Amino acid sequence: MLCIVTQMRSSVPSYLAFAGFGIFWGTWGAALPAIRAAASLSDAQLGTALIFVGLGALPAMALVGRVIDRFGARVAGMPLIALAVAGVIVASVARDFFSVCVAMLLVGATSGAADVAANALAGLAENRSGGRVITLAHAVFSSFVVVGSLGAGLLLAVAGQVLVVFAVAGALVAASGIGVLLLGDGPHGVVAGTERRGGLKSWSLLPFVAIGVVGAFGFAAENAHQSWSAIFLTDELAASPALAALAPATFATFAAVTRFTVGHSTRVPERALLGGGAIVAVVGTLALATAHDILIALAGLALAAVGTSVLFPTLLSRGVRDVAAERRGRASSAIGTTAYLGFLLGPVYVGALSGAFGLRGAMIGVAVLVAIFGVLAPFVGRPQRA
Repeated sequence: MLCIVTQMRSSVPSYLAFAGFGIFWGTWGAALPAIRAAASLSDAQLGTALIFVGLGALPAMALVGRVIDRFGARVAGMPLIALAVAGVIVASVARDFFSVCVAMLLVGATSGAADVAANALAGLAENRSGGRVITLAHAVFSSFVVVGSLGAGLLLAVAGQVLVVFAVAGALVAASGIGVLLLGDGPHGVVAGTERRGGLKSWSLLPFVAIGVVGAFGFAAENAHQSWSAIFLTDELAASPALAALAPATFATFAAVTRFTVGHSTRVPERALLGGGAIVAVVGTLALATAHDILIALAGLALAAVGTSVLFPTLLSRGVRDVAAERRGRASSAIGTTAYLGFLLGPVYVGALSGAFGLRGAMIGVAVLVAIFGVLAPFVGRPQRA
């Protein structure tokens, strides 16, 4: 009984971290049109500004793993608190194109750091418990994306001010960060010279980078669906704004349900999750690409969510399982930073294909990304044992 309680306690900080992370990004997605309006940006300017999220995220993601390895998992709460503040700053200063770009850099840096930190927390808890904590943590994230999105929409309707929305969301995100600081573990006992006595050297990070490259294909497909599904229903199926809003909500809901289901069961082998998830995602994406009815499109989107939702969490879980606690931050950072490139480029990829082949052709291109993931996934993973 004491062992079970200890395992549950070790998992709580990771769930708290992903809950706060999900609230922020759910709020962000719902409030982005209001930010665009407040800054009087065109669609092209907004698209350019969003690139700065990635420019801020990548260096932060590359560095935060070393900080966690040195000071312990509890410092993962600090990026969440910084992310909460960043959201309020964006809502406060977003008045023109330049100020939005600067604010996007801040959001990118804090969210990238929080992303790697949360995954490192989940990896540590999974190593201790033997369960699929990473998958469950990502399920918590998907669930709170829905909560954040719906809550932000309600606050915008009632208060009408984006600053109020980010203030409320920021309080919740900061509370999750404080919870991680209080409940997370301290330093792992790393002493000076660990790097020279068998720590991760630069060359030994390459297998983790390889995992991240494969994960990038799954991440790209996931974010492509999340970002473009409402536009697909609007442009291809003439859906009303209310119906179109069902698309990202459907994707996030089915992703959360799938992750909770898989996370609570260890009976399905990892290879089956990776291969089966890729197949289901390809079928769902092709169904969406060829749909001429909103219900069929939503059903295809639901299948795509079921398939893609297990891809990166399973790959990350397998990749960091045998890594020592004092090195897990850097391993998670190497995987997460590389995979995040796919998250950033997925929507851009769809936009480029859409210009050449239309949105339906772009969705077929997304199915190709998932197929590539399915082919490559069996060849990467468990680098520590290798």
